[in-house]
Order: sequence, then structure tokens, then C-alpha cells
Amino acid sequence: MHHTRPDFESLRDQAVTLRRAGLSRRQIRDRLHVHNNDILNRLLEGEPPPDWTRRPNAKDDLRARARELRGQGMTYDAIQVELGVSKSSISLWVRDMPRPPRRTSEQASAIAKRGWEATMRRREEERQRTKRAAADEMASLSDRELLVAGVSLYWSEGTKSKPHNPQERVTFTNSDPDMIRLFLAWLALVDVAPERLQFRVHIHEKADVGGAERYWADLVGVDVTTLAKTTLKKHNPKTVRKNVGEGYHGCLVVRVLQSADLYRRIEGWWYGIVLGAKRPA
Repeated sequence: MHHTRPDFESLRDQAVTLRRAGLSRRQIRDRLHVHNNDILNRLLEGEPPPDWTRRPNAKDDLRARARELRGQGMTYDAIQVELGVSKSSISLWVRDMPRPPRRTSEQASAIAKRGWEATMRRREEERQRTKRAAADEMASLSDRELLVAGVSLYWSEGTKSKPHNPQERVTFTNSDPDMIRLFLAWLALVDVAPERLQFRVHIHEKADVGGAERYWADLVGVDVTTLAKTTLKKHNPKTVRKNVGEGYHGCLVVRVLQSADLYRRIEGWWYGIVLGAKRPA
């Protein structure tokens, strides 16, 4: 017996009816014997899938947000920038929705600005995630690791004996409070008693000198009256100062009294680190 092949419109009517009855693509494909995806897409064009066929996954919220943005008239490019997903995914999620009208140049600029702001937010979030992960890797230091860190810090930032000015004295100057905290923790590790420490503020004469003295005294846990006399940097009218504002506290000078032996140990530790870092080619 000869059967005539149903035409496209007849198949589309059947496919739409089955889709609206809640059948999945696979069920419709098998029911109508249409095994070509392109043809099936054309038959179901404009017909959203039933809710039950959408398996819950991590992209559900993105899909809903993409449809919301498309409903607001955003282009695929703008949605991609906003959500950070591929255009193919966006097309899959919103292809049954009407195409938005063409934007004016002002509207396009506003959308581009929002997209750039979203991109910058994502970049900043990624930067912060990287920093947090790196910080977690260093959350706990062994005594040896702190010893190496402190020696390296001092040899980078501390005062060193020079041929033209040979003096074996441990003096550390820095404007970064975290550097000061690390150095003090290291001094405690190498058994430097608190009474051997002398603190002095070094700051520009136009700054809040009293505020800086209180800031550093609080940071290191001493009474402000125990600080050595503050060193003031003279003002040069030709210099454009950038170290201004409430965040400027000058530098703190940490001097270890009777420190010749400690200085020699630091120098020896540093050369040991340099030798230990050498690796065979």
C-alpha cells in the first residue's frame, strides 16, 4: 500500500501540537519519525520546551537571566558581556523570543557601559579569588619559613654595612605597617627582647606629625612617650608631594640596640639562602 509523505506544514502542525501537549524533542522525533535535527528545529521554531524537560543545573539562573535581559531588548552581544556565557548558549535559551528593535546610539552606549562595568566586576572578583587562594597557601608559617622570610625582608629593606660606612647595626625602616609587623614577629623568633627595640617616626614636616606618632605607637604596642625624637623631612616647594592625605603616616624606624652579633647572623643567613637557592642546570 502506498503512503504519501506528509508536507512540511502538516508536520509542523503535528509537531507544535505535540510540543504544546508537553512532549520532549526526543518524543516528538520518534512520534513523527523526523531524525534530522535541522528539520526538527524548523518544525519546533518558536515553541519553548515544556518545563519538565529542563533538567535542573547550574545554568538555570543564567538561562532565566538571559531571557529577562532579552525581554528588555538586549542584543546577544550585550547579554554575553553581562553574563559571561557563549552566544550559542544565549541563542539556545532565547531563540523563541522576538528580536529586539534597533537601538539608538544613546541606548547602545548605555548598554555598552553596563557591559563594561559588569566585565570589570568579574575581573575584580577573579583578582580577589586569586589573592585569597594565594593567601590561604601561606596561612601557616613554620619557624624556618618565617626565619627565611625575615632575613630576606631585612636584606631587601634594612640598613646594611657598606665599605665606605662599615657599621654592623640592625635598623629597619618602612612605611608599610604589614612589613613592620612581619619584621617584629621575626625579631621575636630570633629572641630579640622588646626592651632592646627603639622606635622612631620619620615623616614630612607638613604632615600630621602627632597623629603619625600615635598611629605607629599603637601599631607596635608601646606608649607614644617612649618613641625616640621624630625625624622631620624638610619641605621642598619645588617637589609635588604624593604622600598626602589621612593614609600617610610617614615611616617607622625600628632599631635593635646592641645588634652587631645579630647583624652578622643576618648576613650569614642571607649568604646561606643564596647558596641554598642554587640549583643544578
